[in-house]
Amino acid sequence: MAAAIKDLAVVNAEIQEEKELVNNVDFKMVTFSLAGKDYGVDIMNVKEIAKADKFTYVPNAASFVRGVYNLRGDIIPIIDLRTFFHLSVDTKVDAQENMLILRIEDRVYGTIVDKIDKVVGINSGTIQPPHPIFGDINIKYISGVVEKEGDLYIILDVVRIFTQNEDEKQKPRAVIQEAGESYFAPPPAAEPVLEQHAEAADSALGFIKDGLIALKRFIVSPLNEQWLKKRFTEWVDVHSNSEVQLRNVQDADNFLADFYSPHTGSFWDDEYSFQVKSILPNLSSNSIQVWNLGCGKGYETFSMACILKSRYPNGHIKIWANDNDILSISTAPNMIFDLADVPEFIRGFMVRGKNGYSFSQEIKNAILFEYHDILNGNQIPDVDIIIARDFLSFVSLQDQEKIIAEFSEKLKRGGLVIIGRNEQLPVDDWQPIAKDPVSAFVRN
Repeated sequence: MAAAIKDLAVVNAEIQEEKELVNNVDFKMVTFSLAGKDYGVDIMNVKEIAKADKFTYVPNAASFVRGVYNLRGDIIPIIDLRTFFHLSVDTKVDAQENMLILRIEDRVYGTIVDKIDKVVGINSGTIQPPHPIFGDINIKYISGVVEKEGDLYIILDVVRIFTQNEDEKQKPRAVIQEAGESYFAPPPAAEPVLEQHAEAADSALGFIKDGLIALKRFIVSPLNEQWLKKRFTEWVDVHSNSEVQLRNVQDADNFLADFYSPHTGSFWDDEYSFQVKSILPNLSSNSIQVWNLGCGKGYETFSMACILKSRYPNGHIKIWANDNDILSISTAPNMIFDLADVPEFIRGFMVRGKNGYSFSQEIKNAILFEYHDILNGNQIPDVDIIIARDFLSFVSLQDQEKIIAEFSEKLKRGGLVIIGRNEQLPVDDWQPIAKDPVSAFVRN
């Protein structure tokens, strides 16, 4: 009898402990349904909920991209999670779609779901590891599962969905799993007194390389290692031994601060544009074909179009501008500007409209902006000029080699490649014709 009473006391204590755990809410999620199953997403990633029935079509987009949507002046991409996860979709013509507007890091996305339910509060300690039987979707996109009042919820890892390019990204040295989330383990601390120990210096440089991969997906290779060694020497000179390693994204950004080419994300100024113009080849044909990889919002593409029109006034110019950022590529063709924000050499190629200045139809017609992942094959003709500033350093070593080989195949005789300011192509195959701030090469 005494043993039975003791066992009952233990059971009651366990029940009470479980109740306290369940009642201690430290995680809230917005719940919704996909193909008849219940899902949840961390409320900290949810900006708002919305309904819409009209989206702007984006040519060449992936099948799960429904288009873009004007959310009170902000153009955001719309992803259909049902199509993304290969689930059944029962879409009625002109029917309003249920949307979760998500904020992932500094970007905003719209996601279409079947039905949005409610906000559910749970204790994070009750979240169980994911298992394939809990959903019809790939387990790598599930951060956990949890039961609440008889309902089973599958918690999606939306950060991974929108930031992980599953097969192409370099894997960091270590990944820590904690409370259903993944984050990069910081590299080990460097050995002290780098100046006195070559082995320790090499180790510290290795930590820098690992940190750049993990924090910025920057791949060190022959393409940029000359810059890296110079930058590492500068970095060590101004940081104590304990601060040499890259501990967070801000450290990595500071390390890469002088890597990028001039005027990244903005129009090229008059001086830089003059230097680009001065290295352009004399072409035998009146047709000028250009391939611009990683064009972003289109600033460098428009800058190049104006330079080409100035250099070859009678030429027929065509620029294939590619990027896998759907928001940037969809807004690039119709940007409006204040003339005061535009460099002098570009102003002559702009026209005034009701809301501001935009590029002339002649310049717009010269550019084809396409949503495209460069790594998945490129169906463009042979070209005279390739622009890939700072693009190659952010793809895997294998893909760097693949793309550079494709440069050789696509480039016409006498054509040139413009890459990043601190990048260089293999000297056995390529001859530099300009260096800093414009880095340009021709084939040997």
